[in-house]
Amino acid sequence: MKIIKSLKEISFEELFKAFSEAFIDYDIQVNKTELETMLNRRGFVPELSFGAFKDGKLISFTCNGVGTFNGIKTAYDTGTGTIKEHRGHGYATKIFTQSIPFLKEAGITQYLLEVLQHNTKAVSVYRNLGFKVSREFNYYQETKENIYFRENNTKDKYQIKPINLSDTELLRSFHDFNPSWQNSFEAISRKPEDFKMIGAYNEQKLLGYCISEPASGDITQIAVNKDNRRKGIGTQLMQEALKYNSKDTTKIINTETDSDSITSFIKSVSIPHGGKQFEMIKQL
Repeated sequence: MKIIKSLKEISFEELFKAFSEAFIDYDIQVNKTELETMLNRRGFVPELSFGAFKDGKLISFTCNGVGTFNGIKTAYDTGTGTIKEHRGHGYATKIFTQSIPFLKEAGITQYLLEVLQHNTKAVSVYRNLGFKVSREFNYYQETKENIYFRENNTKDKYQIKPINLSDTELLRSFHDFNPSWQNSFEAISRKPEDFKMIGAYNEQKLLGYCISEPASGDITQIAVNKDNRRKGIGTQLMQEALKYNSKDTTKIINTETDSDSITSFIKSVSIPHGGKQFEMIKQL
């Protein structure tokens, strides 16, 4: 007998086991620490996450994050998976459909997710559920040893110093697009000690900043004041951030495809394009 219910009563060990089995044939695997960090960053709420169980074993699940997105209380698909031998039975759709009343009761009015564009089956499922594409994202990945920086003559001109999230309005003024859910200031503030935050200063004026997550190799945000671009500031920030990267690879995920500035910058530091994602939203 199979039942669908909340994940609030299962242990992290059970969730990790199901997650590992569901993604065993994927290129990227995560360990317990990495999964815990990922769920925390994305705002995972077990009470509003749901799974299908067979004989007490979790065989399919959707881990939902909850927070604010564009000023609206939102649920976010932090991770959806089904154990291989139980695929093809529509569990993800059933779990999502049965979760909607509980999400609405919690005051959530929209559901947000990201999906790889080449995963056409998943894209089709989400479209059938009423999701619409809101944005397109690029993602990039490269080993640290293969990232190439052109000669940068700005190092003596700009000071690199730690920053914090005390003035997010100033930081937002550097943006060309709103960060995705997992790259937002709300996500970073859930556990700021997991991130390295640095700024480039000319005297006392902040001209650019970079926020990275050393444990995952993720460049979460990088931006430069619009009046001070193409002066080597972004390159200097990236070089400094990579010093703290504890992974062999560096990732930049969910940059808007329409943002020529960030696309050109990433190309200039020789990090290859890995693919594209859709950001999709459904009003509840």
